[in-house]
Amino acid sequence: MDKLRLRFEKTGKAAYISHLDLLHVVQRIFLRAGTPLRYSEGFNPHALISICVPLSVGTESVCELMDFRVSRDIDTAALPAELNAVSPEGIRFLECYEPERKPAGIKWLRCEGVWEYDKDAPALELLEEFFRSGSIPVMRRTKRGEGIFELAGNARDFSFESCEGGVRVECTVSAQEPTVNPDLLVKALPEALAPDFTLWKRLAFFDRDMEAFR
Repeated sequence: MDKLRLRFEKTGKAAYISHLDLLHVVQRIFLRAGTPLRYSEGFNPHALISICVPLSVGTESVCELMDFRVSRDIDTAALPAELNAVSPEGIRFLECYEPERKPAGIKWLRCEGVWEYDKDAPALELLEEFFRSGSIPVMRRTKRGEGIFELAGNARDFSFESCEGGVRVECTVSAQEPTVNPDLLVKALPEALAPDFTLWKRLAFFDRDMEAFR
């Protein structure tokens, strides 16, 4: 047993820890728990830890996946509790296991959003109609610059329900190739439908066949 995978939650205040800071936090958690991490070789060795699909700052998640390597066999069933005992608020480890698939197999992400409106929220039928459109272009910035990105086909299975202060939405977006940040859904909305504030949470990862990815 060398390479392992952890499933964990990142919620509450922890959602505002950046990706790089999260890696540093996780390393400290492993050290406090006495987990025998494996390190790279060379002049600047670093812990062999990687987050399968990095999470945007401010987004919560109950399905994060992290791969890491250990220098000797450990009790995978006991590890989550050992890590949770020394973890900060908002970071909670759920299970540890040997991965059967590479992170590249992740394709879809189920997510939940709360859209808050200062004034009355739009009718749910209007939101449903907008996202049923055959074309939903949105301006997206990448490392190559700005360009029009087509959300239709890369965001699907929408459901909307009224909640206090606004609308709760669930949808499935492409997690990789291409990566769809859920904030693009809000950016694509016309002004009359756009919320004043949004909160997002990741719920589950799936492969191309919509089978749960662990």
